[in-house]
Amino acid sequence: MRSRFKSRNVLTIFTALSFASAAAVSASANAAEVRGVVELFTSQGCSSCPPADLALHGYADRPDILALGYHVDYWDYLGWEDTLGSAENTARQRAYAKALGARSVYTPQVVVDGKAHMVGSNVKSIDAHLTPTLPIPVALDKSDDRLRVSIGEPANGQLTGDVRITLVYFNNETAVEIQRGENAGNKTIYANAVIARQIIGMWKGGPATMEMPVSEMMKHGADNCAVILQRYDEKGLPREIVGAAVLDI
Repeated sequence: MRSRFKSRNVLTIFTALSFASAAAVSASANAAEVRGVVELFTSQGCSSCPPADLALHGYADRPDILALGYHVDYWDYLGWEDTLGSAENTARQRAYAKALGARSVYTPQVVVDGKAHMVGSNVKSIDAHLTPTLPIPVALDKSDDRLRVSIGEPANGQLTGDVRITLVYFNNETAVEIQRGENAGNKTIYANAVIARQIIGMWKGGPATMEMPVSEMMKHGADNCAVILQRYDEKGLPREIVGAAVLDI
């Protein structure tokens, strides 16, 4: 398991999309309910990562789990530049490290529901931290040239605080042939590799709908997207995820 820490700006804020006015709607009944979010921080240059990358496929195949692969860039100096890596993905991991009190970032690392972290290949620990449900029902669907986010009433009373609504753009499968570094010679298919994240609004505490053009997804070169509702603390650090949904493509 690799470990390394650098101080830097830990949170990248993306330009917000315009959104439709709120309406009293509940999450769509035809969409599978996402009950947990598994975020894997990984690198093509890390010899410990392939088992975690394989485990992420298992979660990506489950309709009740939103599984996302964030490729980081801090191992690029080892001889292979991660073709899916980005400074933005690394910034999200470092923000989690500060929020969760971790002394450093490492790969492979999984963060479950924004609340707990563990080694990314430790499926038993990941499963133990997944909750039966997330408190806010959310749906994400596509109609013609529009993406629509639908947010319902919280399951257990009113939730307050800084809750940001974020679209996450990713590709379902990406094949990479690694030519140098610790994994040289490996040809790997990566699941749900994150390309970009975009904050589209703040949750105000009640049912709401938002719409944006599908072209926003295509602009990033993504073939899928998800929406995450997540609390942030007074320092702007990510905390627990309270709702999520993924397009059923």
